[in-house]
Amino acid sequence: MRLSPGRREPADESYHAALASRTRRRVLDTLTRSPAPMDAQALATELGLHVTTVRFHLEQLEEAGLVRREQAGEKRRGRPRLLYTAVQAVARDEDSREQLIEALAGVLASRDDDNGQARSVDAGRNWANALVPEQADPGDRRGTLVGVLDRLGFDPEPDGEDIRLRACPFRDAAREHPQVVCSVHRGLVEQLVEPGGTHARLLPFVEPELCLITLEPRRTVS
Repeated sequence: MRLSPGRREPADESYHAALASRTRRRVLDTLTRSPAPMDAQALATELGLHVTTVRFHLEQLEEAGLVRREQAGEKRRGRPRLLYTAVQAVARDEDSREQLIEALAGVLASRDDDNGQARSVDAGRNWANALVPEQADPGDRRGTLVGVLDRLGFDPEPDGEDIRLRACPFRDAAREHPQVVCSVHRGLVEQLVEPGGTHARLLPFVEPELCLITLEPRRTVS
């Protein structure tokens, strides 16, 4: 694939994780619309955020290859002013990815009597096996689950025995074809925790921007 000038090929995980955050998408959208590079303070003012928060999200976007920075030309005391620019063609690439996911989900949903749910769960289980780090602690399945979900961009938040998913890197496709996309995520979650004796349930869109995972020990039949 040909990259636009200044763009580096982003790692899939950091790329999708960066775009999964609503705040980071707002930062990126603002930079994309801006006719000139912007510094963190200007972005903070535009978005109504604290400048430290904006700097954090800019670092994540830069690490994912979605923005680039340069020092401002003027001389000043203290920390040099950094200017940020959105890397071109990001939105187009992201739109293409979403269109591909929705197309595949639509085909799968139309092929089976259960709208593709069984195959999607199996696909999620296979995906989970490819995502588990080699150094993962088999005794800490919950920690492994949270780590994988975080790398994928779901912005997981442990809440007691539950895990709140505050973002979804496949939100649009999930709303269009939940029987496929959410079933893939269900298989992923189940495969990551159930071998350790934990029963997992994925509850999609318990709120408009929130999904929930409930975890409990698997009951044994005496």
